[in-house]
Amino acid sequence: MAQRSLMKSIVLAGVVSAGMAALGGCILAAAGAGAGGGYALTQERSLSDTARDAGISAVITQSWKKFNVKLADDLSNTVYEGEVLITGVVSSDDWRAEAVKRAWAVDGVKAVHDEIQLGPDETFMQDVGDATITSKLKTQLVADGDVKSINYSITTVKGVVYLMGSARSDAELQRVVDHARNIGNVRSVQSFVHIRIGAPAQAQAGSGPAAAPGSGPAPSASPPPPAGADQISTPPPSSKIDVAPLQ
Repeated sequence: MAQRSLMKSIVLAGVVSAGMAALGGCILAAAGAGAGGGYALTQERSLSDTARDAGISAVITQSWKKFNVKLADDLSNTVYEGEVLITGVVSSDDWRAEAVKRAWAVDGVKAVHDEIQLGPDETFMQDVGDATITSKLKTQLVADGDVKSINYSITTVKGVVYLMGSARSDAELQRVVDHARNIGNVRSVQSFVHIRIGAPAQAQAGSGPAAAPGSGPAPSASPPPPAGADQISTPPPSSKIDVAPLQ
């Protein structure tokens, strides 16, 4: 199982490196944001918050390993403000329930988003396809001047793109979703992104829909926060967008 995990890491590293080479060295660090520690260290929030979430993630993974090393190999977790997003594929409902139960048992966890898929392990080609989607989306977000790419974590499992992190506005989140849904072989996009109350919103007139489905009211619909505030809002329910793969 460790060998399979190592192979997945090598595949992802190769695909991400290829994407970053296309953009050039000036944005090398930014392109890596969203993957593991790079994402945590570069988000626009306090180091104490990111360190706390990183600690929660590590404890969850360790708990999975104690149950079964394969469980930790098949699943991954992303933690944001104490909320845990679990993705991956397992072969049984019992393992799925065990993974969720162990995540809830960790101190500091406020919510668990169970996005575990049931079925056989992903094939090597599926791993490559998912890594390619993730890399393409990260590259596109880095290149989009209207998106703060370092605030988004991206995971792809069997063509389903999962987004977590924070957006400066509903319009910015919509841009991220639009980028994701237009990548070839993406089956759906699910957003668990917070909208940052008080963050500077950028005008997006004429750029398409004002907000992602289920992402809540636009910032102007909420009472203005105190001067200088930059709070994290309650995230909307999962926003799932089914898309037809590009030919």
